[in-house]
Amino acid sequence: MDAVSRPGMKNLITDVARLKVGNAQDATLKSGSTVLTADAPFTASVHVMGGAPGTRETDLLAPDRTVTQVDAIVLSGGSGFGLDAGSGVADALRDMGRGYAIGDMHVPIVPGAIIFDLINGGQKDWTENPYRALGRRALDAADVDFAIGSMGAGTGALAGMQKGGLGSASTILPDGTVVGALVAVNPLGSVTTPGDRHFWAAPFGLAGEFGGAGPDSATDYVQPSVSRKEEAMMQTVSDRMNTTIAIVATDAPLTKTQCHRMAVAAHDGIARAIVPAHTPHDGDLVFGVATGAETGVDRQRLREIGAAAATTLARAIARGVYAATPAPGDIMQTYRAMNPDL
Repeated sequence: MDAVSRPGMKNLITDVARLKVGNAQDATLKSGSTVLTADAPFTASVHVMGGAPGTRETDLLAPDRTVTQVDAIVLSGGSGFGLDAGSGVADALRDMGRGYAIGDMHVPIVPGAIIFDLINGGQKDWTENPYRALGRRALDAADVDFAIGSMGAGTGALAGMQKGGLGSASTILPDGTVVGALVAVNPLGSVTTPGDRHFWAAPFGLAGEFGGAGPDSATDYVQPSVSRKEEAMMQTVSDRMNTTIAIVATDAPLTKTQCHRMAVAAHDGIARAIVPAHTPHDGDLVFGVATGAETGVDRQRLREIGAAAATTLARAIARGVYAATPAPGDIMQTYRAMNPDL
């Protein structure tokens, strides 16, 4: 048994057994959708800490609700329009015979959340909402291997100081438990310290996974920097212009209530990787997912899983921004364009 935690083989949320992820994006739209699914339903809950969330079917994930398992979770761009990506996923799952059986009907359970990416340089003059089709395409693409950065729900994401992106990471704990994270990084706050070189999440990075610049040696960072994102968006302040939406998952046999506690703990990862986090203008939320049987784990193991979920999510946030790539019409630079030596 290993003495320390380490990344999984893929360093993706799909290192958690049974999980698959699919992306679909439109370069002209500068937006896209990402779907997490599995071959069979999985246990899920959610915790919201941002002041402006945009969600689909999240009420049923509360620990006291009767539904314990879902068929897929959707992260999407498009603000309120992007919630329709979940409808595309539900349609496709129904065609596959998936979903909660009621008589001769099957009703797929597909919670989701959205980020605001409507003012990012992409063309949003559609006549028909494109997100339903993007959701279906993302489900069709679901696999254990998937790309991060400017892909899926991270295609048009913007962080406070540079382009955002879709991030993922995994951790194998000393007892063999696997914890993974998937995140669309689109916050008001910054993922880097002043100077744009060092990630706030740097102390948690493993094996140079987001450039290797290391932690910032400077101190006295009391007041957050002014967001370039607000300036790039013509200083138009909206209560839904920002959001970091994430999924943390484990192969441990968590109950629905324990998935909720894991999601609560994982919010610490957002706070470690983004400054400021959980603002009134962000819709920050975390879904908690478990693929093991719902037998539950003891308190000590749950504590360790929750701690790993937080650090894994912090790493995933930095990895998503580090992996972002430039595209025509961008209104913000990428991290690597700002730091070409990394």
